Amino acid sequence: MRSLTRHTLFWPLLALALLLVVNVIATPSFFSIRIQDGHLYGSLIDILRNGAPTLLIALGMTLVIATRGIDLSVGAIVAIAGAVTCTYLAGSPDEGSVSRAIVAMSLAVGVCVLLGLWNGFLIAVLGIQPIIATLVLMTAGRGLAMLITDGQIITVNNALFKKVGAGFVLGLPVAILIAMAVFAVTAVLTRRTALGMLIESVGINPEASRLAGVRARTITWTVYVFVAFCAGIAGVMIASNTSAADANNAGLFIELDAILAVVIGGTSLAGGRFSLTGTLIGAMFIQTLATTIPTIGIPSETNYLFKAVVVILVCLLQSPKARAALSVRRQSPLLTKGSAA
Repeated sequence: MRSLTRHTLFWPLLALALLLVVNVIATPSFFSIRIQDGHLYGSLIDILRNGAPTLLIALGMTLVIATRGIDLSVGAIVAIAGAVTCTYLAGSPDEGSVSRAIVAMSLAVGVCVLLGLWNGFLIAVLGIQPIIATLVLMTAGRGLAMLITDGQIITVNNALFKKVGAGFVLGLPVAILIAMAVFAVTAVLTRRTALGMLIESVGINPEASRLAGVRARTITWTVYVFVAFCAGIAGVMIASNTSAADANNAGLFIELDAILAVVIGGTSLAGGRFSLTGTLIGAMFIQTLATTIPTIGIPSETNYLFKAVVVILVCLLQSPKARAALSVRRQSPLLTKGSAA
């Protein structure tokens, strides 16, 4: 049992299981899934679909944090992706065409990749602290999105674009399929090749990895491009779900959800080893928590309060001093009993 509780995924899985139990108690039909018009519907499907954007960004954030970095600009990048897509579609007479949608979404993701290159340049080449470098784009990026949309909420009507966030393929939401495809590719690249080990080595000791022949600068640059790529897809997905670009609110605070999902999944903010499976569990925990709060009758505005409590608990569990204090408290009765004997 002790070895089980020490496993990285034990506590995230336990927390997720407890949330699911609470939902079942509040709504007995929580696990029920129905088929309507050949599509799957239900609370679990909604959690997976709504959590897909967070999962996408959290995957990229996992690799960034593994290199001992952070990216606060992903929320702004999400807003930019939606703004570019919808502005491009709305500015054409053939707004509903398939080719127009493909070009618009590709252009949006391409712009986001360029923003990732910018972040990577500031951090890997100029040596600016990640939190400062990404804070610049976090602040300016949303303003750029507002500039692209002229401060308006832009609505579009395109069937292919709508399908990315709200469509179905083989009965499953397209958003889930996209997120799981990115997860699978990321897992293969980081766990079936040397890339994952190189990322961990940079996070553990960048200077030692550089001296060992690892191109730490290139690795760092790559992970920031990747998280921007994931944020771009998530931004297109979020805008697609409503067929509109809201530069002011799209992706708001999603960077905090992504970081929290990564930390809940067992990846340390100090860098080094990371867990993509843990990130998946963490992202589902965040979305399930957002679903649970209104389900049990608590105002949804308190969602951030509960997330703050989770952050504190996770940080305490990851703190060496807190763990040492808990270990001493568990062992003290045994020591007292041994001394009395």
